[in-house]
Amino acid sequence: MLRVAVCAPSTPFDRDDAVRVAALAQDHPGVEIVFHDQCFAQEGHFAGPDALRLAAFVECASDPGFDAVWFARGGYGAGRIAQDALGLLGPAARGKAYLGYSDGGVMLAALYRAGIGRPVHAPMPVDVRREGGEAAVRRTLAWLGGEVCGLEPSLDGAVPAVAFNLMTLAMIMGTPVMPDLAGHVVMVEEVSEYDYAVDRLLFHVTAGLAAGKAAGLRLGRVTQVPENDRPFGISVEEMARHWCARAGVPYLGRAQIGHDADNRIVPFGLAGTPQGQ
Repeated sequence: MLRVAVCAPSTPFDRDDAVRVAALAQDHPGVEIVFHDQCFAQEGHFAGPDALRLAAFVECASDPGFDAVWFARGGYGAGRIAQDALGLLGPAARGKAYLGYSDGGVMLAALYRAGIGRPVHAPMPVDVRREGGEAAVRRTLAWLGGEVCGLEPSLDGAVPAVAFNLMTLAMIMGTPVMPDLAGHVVMVEEVSEYDYAVDRLLFHVTAGLAAGKAAGLRLGRVTQVPENDRPFGISVEEMARHWCARAGVPYLGRAQIGHDADNRIVPFGLAGTPQGQ
């Protein structure tokens, strides 16, 4: 039995949604999901104060009784605790998978930089709220159970890869949690940003990837784009191609990641094997 602790480094989760996710897990008998009570705490925007979110993550990560830590949802808040968490983790933290995306990418980046565990871009429990979201949650549960069908199709196990929300990656560049991405394929996706903001983010990110000698960029889905007062006039793929060419970063095509029910799984580093192998 693979035991998975769920905590919320960013924003709070709903108990009714936790019941729905637990019910889905019943169809995956090799996986047990345990929600930490901190998931349901709330202080302003956050799933409890920084100290509570930090303590819950450290507890879940350091507990040898769990094989993986799954972030309940994103939002904002992980960056306030990620650096402090690294210095508090016990030995058992190094043997776990850590799963999430969006703001959870800050935690994944910090862990990857520190060489702790196996960070994985993957659907989260909160995705159960989306139209078709049960399939996304099941995708992660299946991967935890040893299946590989939910992996991003472009992964070949030969070149290391990572996946981030574009805003999250832009914000951690130049900070103490930014990992070395030399030789990596970097996949990015975005949600709820104006086209001009996506263009600006791609300018910043591709410049950073060029300086860091990344192997290339893949573009995931950019969704829920707000309507500007005038059309931007350039597609998101045209933006990515433009800034990759300007920075000298190979543009490698599309990736099946995004803030949606079709979000695929990207284990950081060399991928292609199930959890635990």
